[in-house]
Amino acid sequence: MTSTPVPHTAIIVVAAGSGTRLAGGAPKAFVGIDSHSILRHCLDGVFAAAPAQVIVVAPAGFEGDAESELRTAAGDRADLGRVVTGGATRQQSVAAGLAALWADVDTVLVHDAARALTPPALFDAVVEAVGADAGAIPALPVVDTLKRVDGDLVVAPVDRAELAAAQTPQGFPRALLETAYARAAEAGLEYTDDAALFAAAGHAVHRIPGSERGFKITTPADLERARHLLAPPAVARSPRIGIGTDVHAFGGEGDLWLAGLEWPGEQALSGHSDGDAVAHAIVDALLGAAGLGDIGEHFGTAHPEYAGAHADVFLARTREILAEAGYAIGNVSVQFQGNRPKFSPRRTEAQAVLSRQLGAPVSVTATTTDALGFAGRGEGIAVTAVALVFETECGR
Repeated sequence: MTSTPVPHTAIIVVAAGSGTRLAGGAPKAFVGIDSHSILRHCLDGVFAAAPAQVIVVAPAGFEGDAESELRTAAGDRADLGRVVTGGATRQQSVAAGLAALWADVDTVLVHDAARALTPPALFDAVVEAVGADAGAIPALPVVDTLKRVDGDLVVAPVDRAELAAAQTPQGFPRALLETAYARAAEAGLEYTDDAALFAAAGHAVHRIPGSERGFKITTPADLERARHLLAPPAVARSPRIGIGTDVHAFGGEGDLWLAGLEWPGEQALSGHSDGDAVAHAIVDALLGAAGLGDIGEHFGTAHPEYAGAHADVFLARTREILAEAGYAIGNVSVQFQGNRPKFSPRRTEAQAVLSRQLGAPVSVTATTTDALGFAGRGEGIAVTAVALVFETECGR
């Protein structure tokens, strides 16, 4: 068995932060995202990049935990890894990592463990961008509108074209970084990141494109974002199709409600709720596709809470019923028959409203019956809906 070649690059993983804002009950790097900690996910990305010496800077008392995570993530590269104890500040922690570098290392990357989902390719890209006398950092453009403020007072706009959101890993030529650190320590200066320290020593720092997945886990909301990104997608199983029909006569009180929209000046349809035959046919089609009964069972006269309710209430509850049973909505197609209202001018609006309420595409068409039948005589409206649903991985 041959030993791993000695690399010329090192990655210092800073994992010594307390994580006060995360409030995870442990130092930030050791809080779980899923079945693995923040540090473990970070190291999985580090070791998926090109081989490098890997130095984990851990908080005092957690060196053993860090060692376990390091060895598990490293696999057959375990001989490239080492754990050291961090200091009271981030700058002191990085300095502890620098003191552990091998003699062959000439390029150093400093990476925050809290940026746990950083893609492996970004580490390699930063290494490629480091020059003989210049550092490199990944950064994202600032997309929000920024303002300069004084307390609660907005003072002036800030030109975001001149700004970028810095990420890690940040890469530097070793010799210049060590010198910059020594000078900062002698002067008693603290910097927010290594690029600032390096630039303060008079060296250039170049920017390369960052990654949206390289965000820093700082707050509980950040942790939830990471969990969402790592969650396995629901697996769609066999599709199921349902058909729903509904008929309502004109004669209700107030204005017409149809396809989730109010139609001022049009005669209302009669019914237990608002008489929206389009919404009701959609509900029946969805429930039928999932084998979950019909609209009468869930929304009929035995449920007075739905008296007068509009489409948004019906569709939101139907969506919940399907989700609770393990079904996702694919799409719905609806056609209603009637001489009024004139539907085409509001088709796009109706489809957008219904699609938003269901969280799935809904198409609606309308036709007349050439004066045949009750719909042709203007006595009411008849609707047919076809729905496609999928049983998800968490389904029955």
